Amino acid sequence: MTDRLPRARTRARKRALDILFESEARGDDALAVLAHRRETEDAPPVSDYAAMLVEGVVTHRERIDQLLAEHAEGWTVARMPAVDRTLLRIGVFELLWVDEIDDPVAITEAVELARTLSTDDSPRFLNGVLGRIADIAEHLRATR
Repeated sequence: MTDRLPRARTRARKRALDILFESEARGDDALAVLAHRRETEDAPPVSDYAAMLVEGVVTHRERIDQLLAEHAEGWTVARMPAVDRTLLRIGVFELLWVDEIDDPVAITEAVELARTLSTDDSPRFLNGVLGRIADIAEHLRATR
């Protein structure tokens, strides 16, 4: 059972990435895309964890993007590759608002998805940005 939970959460992160990426690329509301995906029988299933990630990123996006802008050395949020930007948003949300996920797990999951879905430089970039935010996560969680 414990072996299935991490894989399920990895799939949920990928599904959340798909929804957030699609909504941004099309200029659609992420919550509307999420609702449509959950109602559509021919779309892959959207777990409660994936839905929570999408909803959390949408709810806290302004603060998440502010943190990304502060800690992504040499990059603006708008200039980041879309997959990286979306993975970073999910990672920051998990770091700061999902208490049952340990910080190293949130970082590793984002880095692994970047390794398979983005550029060769993306894993190192995500690891650096999320690592810098994780270093101050305790302080950030206390002020949320």
